[in-house]
Amino acid sequence: MPIILRRLAVLFAIAGCLSACLVAALVVVSIAGRSLMSAPIQGDVELTQFGIALAIALCLPWAQLHGSNIIVDFFTQRAGERTLRRLDAFGSLLLALMTGVLAWRTAVGAISVRDSFETTMILGLPMWITYAVLAPGLALTALIALVQMKLHLAGEQATA
Repeated sequence: MPIILRRLAVLFAIAGCLSACLVAALVVVSIAGRSLMSAPIQGDVELTQFGIALAIALCLPWAQLHGSNIIVDFFTQRAGERTLRRLDAFGSLLLALMTGVLAWRTAVGAISVRDSFETTMILGLPMWITYAVLAPGLALTALIALVQMKLHLAGEQATA
C-alpha cells in the first residue's frame, strides 16, 4: 500500500475521531445544560448529525486500509487461496465503485445545495458544507479499495 494513502488514512481517522469527541462533548454539555439550567445548546441535534456523519466518512478509509469491514466467509471457508484472492479483489472493486459513486454524488449534491442556498433549520448553517466534507473520505476509501484490488490480484498483502 502506498505510504501516502496510509498517511492520508491516518490523518482522516484522527480528524474523524476528533469530530466524534467534539460531538460527545457537545452532547454532554447540552444534556447538562438542559438538566441543570433548562438551557440546551441550540442546534445540538443538527451539529450532532453533522459531526457523526463527518466522523464516519473520515474513518472509512482507515477501516478499509485495515480490512475492518464485515466479511461473511461462510461460503468460502473451503475455497482455495487463488479463489479467495479473486473474490477479495472483486469485493474491493465493488466497494471502490460504490464509494466512488457516493463521493461523486455527494460532491454534486454539495454544489446543488450550495446553489439553492439551503440552510439548517435551527442554526441556519449552509447545508452544502455538510455534503462537501463527506466527499474526501469517500473518495479516499474508493482509492484505497482500488489499490487493494490490484494487490489482491497480484497476490500481495492488501491490508495494513
